[in-house]
Amino acid sequence: MLRHSINILLACLPTSRWFGLRGMLLRLGDVSVARDASVCGGGWLYGRGPLRIGARTWLSPRVLFYTHPQAPVVIEEDCDIGPGVQFITGSHEIGGRNRRAGNGTARSIAVRRGTWIGANACILGGVEVGEGCVVAAGAVVTQDIPPHSFAAGVPATVRKSLP
Repeated sequence: MLRHSINILLACLPTSRWFGLRGMLLRLGDVSVARDASVCGGGWLYGRGPLRIGARTWLSPRVLFYTHPQAPVVIEEDCDIGPGVQFITGSHEIGGRNRRAGNGTARSIAVRRGTWIGANACILGGVEVGEGCVVAAGAVVTQDIPPHSFAAGVPATVRKSLP
């Protein structure tokens, strides 16, 4: 309930101002936010799972986090996260013919230092995006991306290695 109340307070703030206050409110909701990280508004934080946002990281407007207590989400230092990006830790096993969404699952997400994730990308649970990567806008990341790679598509695949 506390995180929900914080989400409502955050929604009242200007989208790209008052980063210090936004960070302070997130820290009250047990989110680890570096003091020099910039979190824009319009996003939402679902669940009670651990979330860490590293130093000098920029989260654009409308970034969504679907967290779970057993599946941390870590965004390391110097990352840029585009507008509308979603981080989704939860999913389901494939169930039987009467209900295909079987037992719920939750897996962690890690975005390593210096990564840039383009607008409206979706990062699914169980994924590590390596250091210095670029994830194209609209990509759906379903598997690990090695360091210093450019990944694009649905599902995202590595298109090239970056210098």
